[in-house]
Amino acid sequence: MRKHTITALWDDIPEDADDLVLVRGGFRLYLCACGRHLADREAAELHAAETNQCTTCLGSATEEIVPDFSQECTACAGTGRRKAQLTWELAYVEAETMITVDLVRMLIAPLTKPFQLSQVADTVRATLGLPVGRLPVGPRVRDVLRTLEAAGELTLVSAPDELLRGTTVVLYRDPYWQHVLE
Repeated sequence: MRKHTITALWDDIPEDADDLVLVRGGFRLYLCACGRHLADREAAELHAAETNQCTTCLGSATEEIVPDFSQECTACAGTGRRKAQLTWELAYVEAETMITVDLVRMLIAPLTKPFQLSQVADTVRATLGLPVGRLPVGPRVRDVLRTLEAAGELTLVSAPDELLRGTTVVLYRDPYWQHVLE
């Protein structure tokens, strides 16, 4: 049986990370260990799905966020396998139905000081009686807080933990938000 792990090689790295979005498939070459050359990210994801590999990390178990910064793949829990990725995606959909914007809004309403993502996630987990690891509570709460931020209800008050690529790509590990003062 042939091994199917797709490697994404940087071909030409632009100066600004935002440029990566503008050119489809222009900055990476995709090669599978089975010998198949893949034209672009879309072809690599399709080949990964066909060979039961995670379509996010392409079977490598590592997400390369920008050159010289990678982390264990969050989509497949670092397994590189499609089954783990699908399990996580189903758990996230379940979390979306349980952890609503209204629930999070209600839980953070009495908070007057800046609050951390982990604090809100722990409160949601306790309110719903969820054991740790049952659902991806942290990622869902993060997405809800970002939605409330985009709606103008919250403001992010944390400085980034790391600047991965200048100010265009930054990393927040456990950010703080606060209510927008009216």
